[in-house]
Amino acid sequence: MWVIKVADITFQDNTIAISNSIEDRAAAFLDEAAGEMASKTAARSRRRTGQTAGAWDYTLDRGKLEATVGNPLKNAIWEEYGTGEYALMGNGRRGGWVYKDPVTGQFYHTYGKTPNRAFYTTFKELENPIVEMAQKFFRELNK
Repeated sequence: MWVIKVADITFQDNTIAISNSIEDRAAAFLDEAAGEMASKTAARSRRRTGQTAGAWDYTLDRGKLEATVGNPLKNAIWEEYGTGEYALMGNGRRGGWVYKDPVTGQFYHTYGKTPNRAFYTTFKELENPIVEMAQKFFRELNK
């Protein structure tokens, strides 16, 4: 902050304080929006073991003012887009296959997994509320 006095008039530069305030509000908004997105996506995920649902999370990069919501497990992709004959884009394996379930040790035949679209459905549901949330967060900067 710097201050300049000319005669009886004082000019004060609050650029840094204002910039910090904007960055703090943006980070708070991103933290809340990404947290809500990760939480609702997890709630929509299938829960046979709960592993995929429990792996939904987000990261916040304050320097870039960027939030990333995701899941590190391959199964999250299979849940989102489906597999085999049920693959969302129609490009899955045909005719079925046999696999050994790592949990039960049993062998199963499958034609694939239907897409659950937990992430996409959550995004579509929260798209407008997140925009409204952003407007609210940044409107409060004027106060």
